[in-house]
Amino acid sequence: MSQGSNFVDYVKICCRSGKGGAGSAHLHRDIRTSTGGPDGGDGGRGGHIILKGNSQFWTLLHLKYRKHIIAQDGQPGSSGTSSGKFGKDEILDVPLGTIAKDAETGEVLFEITEDGETKILTAGGRGGLGNWHFKTPTLQTPRFAQPGEAGKEEWMVLELKVLADVGLVGFPNAGKSTLLSVLSAAKPEIADYPFTTLVPNLGIVSYRGGKSFVMADIPGIIEGASKGKGLGYRFLRHIERNSVLLFMVPADTHRTITEEYAILKAELQDYNPELMQKPHLLAITKSDMLDEELVAEMKKELPKNIPAIFISSVAQKGLTELKDMLWESINSEA
Repeated sequence: MSQGSNFVDYVKICCRSGKGGAGSAHLHRDIRTSTGGPDGGDGGRGGHIILKGNSQFWTLLHLKYRKHIIAQDGQPGSSGTSSGKFGKDEILDVPLGTIAKDAETGEVLFEITEDGETKILTAGGRGGLGNWHFKTPTLQTPRFAQPGEAGKEEWMVLELKVLADVGLVGFPNAGKSTLLSVLSAAKPEIADYPFTTLVPNLGIVSYRGGKSFVMADIPGIIEGASKGKGLGYRFLRHIERNSVLLFMVPADTHRTITEEYAILKAELQDYNPELMQKPHLLAITKSDMLDEELVAEMKKELPKNIPAIFISSVAQKGLTELKDMLWESINSEA
């Protein structure tokens, strides 16, 4: 399940919708009629560019190399008030949690959150009206019709916010990737230097009775991430979509656990105060290096008002209890 380099959470595409077909200015003629009235049909609408939610997709990788998305033009109208054919729509499958923005203004247009949901990204031009629409008592045979409306050409940005049940929040080296690799089948890159995780890794964590939940290892945030420092800002947006946040502080931190938790919380508060409404849990990682006495001492110093647990991914300590806590938290949230 690891996304690795295939995890693409941002693409910029040029969308060109189809232009509408022209209306027809045809006048009715047959064996018995030499001066019939107007019977020109309407032009067909130009093709839309449409986004469609697809729960089978996890990334925007399939769009990374499709810079230009072009929909078909509508067909012109014809005699007998026959309308022209609509241009074929271009339908782009995207993962759930994809946000569409105008690349020029940065304005958020909409978000795709459900499987099968469709929204028009760039609308096709309307077809022109045929001449029969313009017939009046004083103008019996209009010899003109409407041209089709031009299609649009615009640059759009698609961004993906990871949809996960649990988001791991912590500084680089807090043990997030290690926990994910132990609890799920994800195989994130792990090393003991900051910023090993450059893309969010998703892992499916199995739980009792065949149940499961999704955990996202979000790249380490550093002080100042909410102001765009380091890699932080780009990744903080992924945290917005998780239903439970698991704060991870290593037992060997050079600050106190309360201090480190406070800094992480301040970063999130700065970025988006709504994140404070989500359930928070605290895991003290790498606790295999602590003896019971030290754990008892540290428990007294833990921040108040947040459920906390001491774990060690390497020694598999406290992981079952952690999964129980997370499951309960996710479901009370749901």
